Amino acid sequence: MYRFQPKKPIKSFRDLEVYQKTLECAVIFSTDIKPQLAKQHYDLLEGMTNCALSIPLYIAESHSMRFSDFKVAVATLEKAMLGCNKMVVYLEQAAGIYGNKIPTDMLLDISRRYMDVRGKMWRLEKSWQKFRQADQNLAKLKR
Repeated sequence: MYRFQPKKPIKSFRDLEVYQKTLECAVIFSTDIKPQLAKQHYDLLEGMTNCALSIPLYIAESHSMRFSDFKVAVATLEKAMLGCNKMVVYLEQAAGIYGNKIPTDMLLDISRRYMDVRGKMWRLEKSWQKFRQADQNLAKLKR
């Protein structure tokens, strides 16, 4: 039987599930995947490392800016979504190149996690837009 539990209030970017999941992916990448790719002398490892960490950074930035500069906040959240897509490409390429030397299931699992969280980011952006529109409508009514 399913029990309803309301979501915890968001007090900071650290409470956002998309931040938690992307930080988790970055940690898994850094501890489990990066060392194995380094042993293989993967040419794109530095870009992949930067991309993995930039995603939670973009989420934190966008959450902080959403009230002061909404358009920039949304653009920054979209950079995080783009980063997820880039990580999927990096991971799938690594699986294709090193599939016989690195467990492919691990690479594809983290790739799937990035795609799942990307969808959650898209829904977060839509909810921000909905709340912004509601705030604008309320402001118009107060005039």
